[in-house]
Amino acid sequence: MTSYSRVEDDKDTVMFLTAADLAPAPASSGGAVDDQGNINWDCPCLGGMAYGPCGEQFRDAFSCFVSSEEEPKGIDCVEKFQAMQECFREHPEVYADELKDDDADPVVASPSGSAVASSGSEDEEGGEDVVLSSTGVASTA
Repeated sequence: MTSYSRVEDDKDTVMFLTAADLAPAPASSGGAVDDQGNINWDCPCLGGMAYGPCGEQFRDAFSCFVSSEEEPKGIDCVEKFQAMQECFREHPEVYADELKDDDADPVVASPSGSAVASSGSEDEEGGEDVVLSSTGVASTA
């Protein structure tokens, strides 16, 4: 039986509910992405990045990463992360912390999918390395 309601005698509303209707809603993880893959741009965990001068670039890159099915995850979003990183450089007064983190030792994801220390050279398969900084900002080596 499904839930429904009806008005009787133009004054009372009678509601028929199932046990499922009365059960509390499942708690969400409270993170930036819910169980259905929807992004909560207002999540404090995103630090307001979705709304600053580079908000559009951040939303493009983050959306791409969340929906990415490539291995390693997000490898198909490198150009979007590069655009975001370039925007950060254009607004150092706002993104100084993100730019500072960019100087940390990068990790490289080779086309074969393995993560290695950055050497700035092509891997043994001849593909171009992709550098992922500690902040998740990707660029080619």
